[in-house]
Amino acid sequence: MKWTLTAAGLLFLLYPAVRPWEDETTAQGAAAAMGSQAWVLSHLFAMIGFILVPIALLEVHRAAAITFWVGAGLTLPYYGAEDFGLHAIAAQPNLLDLAEAVRYNPFAITTFGVGLVTMGVAAVLVALKLRTMPSIVFAVGFALFLPQFFTPPAVRIAHGVLMVVGCVWLAWDSARSEAEDPQLAAA
Repeated sequence: MKWTLTAAGLLFLLYPAVRPWEDETTAQGAAAAMGSQAWVLSHLFAMIGFILVPIALLEVHRAAAITFWVGAGLTLPYYGAEDFGLHAIAAQPNLLDLAEAVRYNPFAITTFGVGLVTMGVAAVLVALKLRTMPSIVFAVGFALFLPQFFTPPAVRIAHGVLMVVGCVWLAWDSARSEAEDPQLAAA
């Protein structure tokens, strides 16, 4: 668990840190951001993070892991469209209209939001079971995943820092607890 969750945390930090922060309200800024390889890599980092977290949670809370997988399953198609789809259309003259159609399709935005909220619920389940400061920080990070999209880049990068702290702290705290009490590993 500790290496899987640590890797996920680092990927969640790299996601906003590597993402290009151009002005996406302009065609030139949107094309520069979405057309870059950094765009593809940064979103891919988040997607891999969403895959790794429930693998790690299997050792902590099986119901939370399953809940997280459902949330990730609902969220990943949107990330794929955002990552690969927007990157593919970045050179189109009507990029802003196309990007809006991709991002704000009612079904897409709904499954994205429901997926992120579901992952937040899974993280709260972990915090309720463990009742430790690392699990609370982990839960806060995932609970804030959706709201952070409505904040400026500096706040989104700070959210990435919160994610790495929550994931890594939970991973290493859980590993320490299991080493001290082998029955925790069997639970």
